[in-house]
Amino acid sequence: MTTKREAAGLLSALPQDTGRDGLARIWSVLPEARLVGGCVRDLLCGRALHDFDLAAPEAPDVVLRILKQAGIRVVPTGLEHGTVTAVVSRVPYEITTLRRDAQTDGRHAVVEWTSDWAEDAARRDFTINAMSLDQHDCLHDYFGGQEDLTAGRVRFVGDAGQRIEEDALRALRFFRFEARYGAGVPDHAALTAITERASLVASLSVERVASELLRIMAGPEVVRIIRLMHEAGVWAQCGPAEGAGFDVLTGVTCLEGLLRSGAPAQALLRLRALCGEWSEVLARHLKLSNAEKEHLKLLGESSPDLLPTMDDDAVRRARFVQDMTVLLERSWLLQAQCLGSVSAEWDGLRKRLADMPQPVFPLSGRDAREAGIEPGPSMGVWLRTGQAWWLEQGCRPDRDACLVYLRTKA
Repeated sequence: MTTKREAAGLLSALPQDTGRDGLARIWSVLPEARLVGGCVRDLLCGRALHDFDLAAPEAPDVVLRILKQAGIRVVPTGLEHGTVTAVVSRVPYEITTLRRDAQTDGRHAVVEWTSDWAEDAARRDFTINAMSLDQHDCLHDYFGGQEDLTAGRVRFVGDAGQRIEEDALRALRFFRFEARYGAGVPDHAALTAITERASLVASLSVERVASELLRIMAGPEVVRIIRLMHEAGVWAQCGPAEGAGFDVLTGVTCLEGLLRSGAPAQALLRLRALCGEWSEVLARHLKLSNAEKEHLKLLGESSPDLLPTMDDDAVRRARFVQDMTVLLERSWLLQAQCLGSVSAEWDGLRKRLADMPQPVFPLSGRDAREAGIEPGPSMGVWLRTGQAWWLEQGCRPDRDACLVYLRTKA
């Protein structure tokens, strides 16, 4: 099915300062280029554009030459994939030559250039991502993407099974797009194809899986989507074999408690609520960054204690001992675990944590040397002794008070 809608009215919705001038300049030298994929989808949804993706029938080296001759700064960001990035007034515009898949193996595709827009659209994942918009404001929709977007239907282009076999990551991408654009009952053909090919997800690199999974965790409808992934057999393919004993449905109940508390949509926070201690195992399997793995671990710490009733000294100690971001996210987890807790009390604690100035221990190695302590293990003991007392006093004593205390311990 090929649909061309004249005067779609989408370009006029672009404010002048969000890239329209840059598009006009690119179109002046690449008149056949079109906005594609997520740009068109989000314009139809009335969402602000943050990235500008275009496609062009010209070969990448030709696109590169034309842009340079026009005095447009251009970066060969992915020539092997047919992609260059034009930069106009500091705004990047990614331009990719039309492609067709010459060979696929479930993880990567060998592509060839084409000048056929329908052929390029046919290799995309979902109908809502297969539309294009030209400089005359004409919408080109080859697979009914606009109707699917209106209906809240996330549907694969062509045969769903074939799309997944070409790239198994599309099984995970389905759930991410279903969360954002789906409404009502998910597409039956899509879910059937995903369920039958769920094992293909395990063949993907863990880095690709991690990227999609974290985006799903931070997105909308996360409880519904995790249940769908579990029912389709996909969730089990995202983690290590030892995760077979993890009860995802029990985890979903904990995640629901977190969402009811009004917690921010942070991927790692939600992952900790969903998976508990197993989130640390999953993080290692997915090769998350060291900072992300440490963050998940700290979210499971039981110290320092956090309670709405804690006094100012305890709040100061908590602020000193643990990073503010971790403290606030731990408070959301604890609130979700405390059945019948009053949200206003936890909100009050979070405000007190945020308003409390960051405590700074007033002594340093220089103070130790001035007190006659030689560098080495004894200096470390001296400083730790002072800091332990300072913490016991609620981080209130100043430098002189700490020095007086340490003199009494000499």
